[in-house]
Amino acid sequence: MTSPEPLPGTDTNRALRPRVTCRRCHRPLHDPESRMLRLGPECRDPAERVARFDVEQETLPGV
Repeated sequence: MTSPEPLPGTDTNRALRPRVTCRRCHRPLHDPESRMLRLGPECRDPAERVARFDVEQETLPGV
């Protein structure tokens, strides 16, 4: 008996992202900020938010 062909899009040859879970509730995290803090949006305090600053920069030479 031959094994059936896998369904399109279900091959696991590509690398999967590591599973990151919340430190408090242990649910999987998906957005980049939550993954970086290892805290989900429901579990973090407003004081724990990451401050982001947009700064003006000169372009790189040759770009």
